[in-house]
Amino acid sequence: MSDSDLVRGRIRWRRFAVLLAPAAFVVGGLVIGMANGAIAASFVVSGEQFKVSADELDGVGFRQFSSVDQTASGTSIPVAGSVIDSATLTNLCQSVDVKNPFGIKIVLRIDAGGGGNPATATGLVIGVNQLQGNATFGNIQIGRDGGEVSGNPALRGTFAQSAQSVTITNLRQVATSTSAGTFVLTGLNLAVLTGDNAKECF
Repeated sequence: MSDSDLVRGRIRWRRFAVLLAPAAFVVGGLVIGMANGAIAASFVVSGEQFKVSADELDGVGFRQFSSVDQTASGTSIPVAGSVIDSATLTNLCQSVDVKNPFGIKIVLRIDAGGGGNPATATGLVIGVNQLQGNATFGNIQIGRDGGEVSGNPALRGTFAQSAQSVTITNLRQVATSTSAGTFVLTGLNLAVLTGDNAKECF
C-alpha cells in the first residue's frame, strides 16, 4: 500500500459512486412514483375507520391495487389502495365516530362541496376498506400487475386495475387513510356532534 492510500480523509470516488448508485436509483424511483401519484407518501395511521360519502365523484386517472396501512403499534391493515390523479366530489361528507371516556356518542363531521361548487382534489390516495355506489369506468383494464400499476416492485404479481376515468354516484366509502397533493374543500363546515345530534355521513 502506498503512502498516498494512507492520506487521512481521502475519498475513493469510484468506489463511492458504485455504492451510491443503487441508493440513488431507489430514491429516484420513489420520488418519480410519488410525483406521478403511484406511491403514497407514507404516514402512520390511527387505525380508526372513517366514513366518506358524496353524491358524485368524477375522477381522471384511476388506479387500484392491494396495499397495507400501518399503525403506530406496527399493526398492518390490508386495504385497497385507490389513486385518482384529479377528482371532483359533489356534496362531500366525512365523519368519524370518536372514541371517548364520556359514555356518549361523539362524531367529528366535515361537509363540503355543496351548492354547485364541488370539492376538488389532485393526487388523491385512499386506503379503502369498503366501497359502495354506482360506478362507470372509462377504458378500464382489470387484472393488471400490481407492481406496474402502483409503482411498487414489492407488489409484482398481485392483482390491480386501472381506468382513464371513473364516475361514482351515491358514493359510500369506509377508509383508514386519505392523502392528497391538494384538497380544496369549498363551503367547508366542520362540526363536533354529540348525543342525538351525532349523525355520521351514513
